[in-house]
Amino acid sequence: MNVIRITELIEKYPVLAPCADSVAAAYKALEACFTSGGKLLTAGNGGSSADAGHIVGELMKSFTRRRPPLASFTEALRAGGGERNAAYAQYLCDSLQRGLPAIDLGAHTALITACVNDIGGEIIYAQQLFNYGNAGDVFAAISTSGNAKNLIYALLTARVKGIKTVALLGGSGGIMKDYADIAIVVPETETYKVQELHLPVYHTLCLMLEEHFFP
Repeated sequence: MNVIRITELIEKYPVLAPCADSVAAAYKALEACFTSGGKLLTAGNGGSSADAGHIVGELMKSFTRRRPPLASFTEALRAGGGERNAAYAQYLCDSLQRGLPAIDLGAHTALITACVNDIGGEIIYAQQLFNYGNAGDVFAAISTSGNAKNLIYALLTARVKGIKTVALLGGSGGIMKDYADIAIVVPETETYKVQELHLPVYHTLCLMLEEHFFP
């Protein structure tokens, strides 16, 4: 684990010093997940849902460095397409980027609205974890208050399924702090101020993961 990145985070945001150990623990959980072939599932509400999607964007493609396909893939593309498809194959060879598998559970509009209409809004994330999640995956739940019921239900579902859980929280950590395996509780209470500290935390995690898996 490259602890230099966590040191840099604390130097830039001294208020996050109490979170250093939990950030390190979250990184270790994510590294173990991706190493074993697992995936990250993320979720939040409102601005925190946008943060969940932001994390997926940083992991599924290049963040700060190039991640070209492996040579075995590009060679197979060029060999299998024939002359007619050479330009298409070359575009893919030049453009595709390796990523770490991550899914934003807040992005599935049809499924979410079906759950809201047929069952109830508080089930939207637990329902997806129940069906998408497997032991060895990680679920990252983001909440500024730590009291979002749909995330509490999701954390409980994840626990039973053997999914490691990381909660990115604010204030006292709320109820979610007691349901998550790892709780990163930033020391702010106002929603926008909590979100301002969540971003450098997950950017640091994404940077560390990229440096590990795409050296």
